[in-house]
Amino acid sequence: MESSLLIYNTLSRQKELFRPVIPGRVGMYVCGPTVYGDAHLGHARPAITFDLLFRYLQHLGYKVRYVRNITDVGHLEHDADEGEDKIAKKARLEQLEPMEVAQHYANRFHDAMRALGCLPPSIEPHATGHIIEQIELVREILANGYAYESQGSVYFDVEKYNQKYRYGRLSGRNLTDVINNSRELDGQSEKRNQVDFALWKAAQPQHIMRWPSPWGAGFPGWHCECTAMGRKYLGSHFDIHGGGLDLVFPHHECEIAQAVASQGSDIVNYWMHCNMVTIGGQKMGKSLGNFITLDQFFSGTHEKLAQAYAPMTIRFFILQAHYRSTVDFSNEALQAAERGLQRLQAAIADLRRLSPSAESDAQTHQVVSSLRQRCYDAMNDDLASPLVISHLFDAASVVNRVADHKGSISAADLEELSAVMHLFAEDILGLLPASAATVAGGMQAASAAREEAFGHVVDMLLEQRAAAKAARDWATSDHIRDSLTALGFEIKDTKDGATWTLNK
Repeated sequence: MESSLLIYNTLSRQKELFRPVIPGRVGMYVCGPTVYGDAHLGHARPAITFDLLFRYLQHLGYKVRYVRNITDVGHLEHDADEGEDKIAKKARLEQLEPMEVAQHYANRFHDAMRALGCLPPSIEPHATGHIIEQIELVREILANGYAYESQGSVYFDVEKYNQKYRYGRLSGRNLTDVINNSRELDGQSEKRNQVDFALWKAAQPQHIMRWPSPWGAGFPGWHCECTAMGRKYLGSHFDIHGGGLDLVFPHHECEIAQAVASQGSDIVNYWMHCNMVTIGGQKMGKSLGNFITLDQFFSGTHEKLAQAYAPMTIRFFILQAHYRSTVDFSNEALQAAERGLQRLQAAIADLRRLSPSAESDAQTHQVVSSLRQRCYDAMNDDLASPLVISHLFDAASVVNRVADHKGSISAADLEELSAVMHLFAEDILGLLPASAATVAGGMQAASAAREEAFGHVVDMLLEQRAAAKAARDWATSDHIRDSLTALGFEIKDTKDGATWTLNK
């Protein structure tokens, strides 16, 4: 299967032509959430980015195995090798079992992802369900001489690894810089070197989350889970590993070192990273306390929010920027995204109301005839979603011109325009009607059916209004219009009949 898809590879720092390990198949691993709190806008960015990639790869005809993990153990405070486990700390504060915390926030994360229109991954493994695989990974690294045991913990020997392989290839750091910039940590005496990182941590007596191992009771280091689970479900050499830019160092750098130290070769071909969401120029994150949860966005219940924002507005806001660029939160930007999305969705809805002519005018035909290829070219250039959206706005302008009788479109061009707009806006960008995305679980299909029936009812009322106008029954005609307006509908009378949009 030939592909023209270019992907920016963080490892090589350039765009590369995508060539899968196995023709026709793609193995993709994406770092998922640590489930100790509600998902925020920063979590939405990688979820939407790699959902876009997942959708597009499937559209191109690849059979994709998309693995996204759930971290439910081992992620210590401040991403360090000391301190309390983030989930265990939350459980202690709320007087719950750690798995109660993990399950609760995993469920909440899934609800938010469904609302955002993100397809579920093929496999979603939990770190706690793969302790055996992580222990085996540590065994292999120890056997190959790149780790050592210390007081019941096992640490990766970065300096020894660096003698044969380069530690810092992904992040561009050299070992001297890493040593000089490393923080002093409690329990430093356990390590031979300040830069060494934990593969297995001995559990203190009060530590609830603990498993038996050859080195004593403990739990795996945070970096182990992705290497172990990626290899289990995608093999010792797979195509794409994704995540947020903040994971490049140390998490993904350590993943590379673990893979090479255990099997003697790289495990991933393409490393992809989306940039951060910022608020006031600062990274949005739980550790900084400056985050706004997705649920707060959907309900408008946060002091920094001027209003509630629908999930599809959030998705559109994220896709309006290229995944490798920074996105800065502001109400103004979100409100602009809301207006842009409404304009695009209105144009798509108006497609079915257009009446084809014998032929298209020159401007219409020029836009329509090149639209599909322009959208493909943008997607193939490292998922340039902002450019795809720009092309779709060109298409929306065509719809509006034809609807206002300022242009004409042939039946063939109308069919092509409709097919391309639905394909790229809905199937690939995932910009679904907001009502279909906000319903959790298996209720989505039923909600979409209710939405369609709802639209038919409004159309029926407008048909009754048209009949009343034809009978010169102005009182009934005005009553229907005024009642719909009071409910939030905007009614526009055109030469081809009345159209409506819901503005609430």
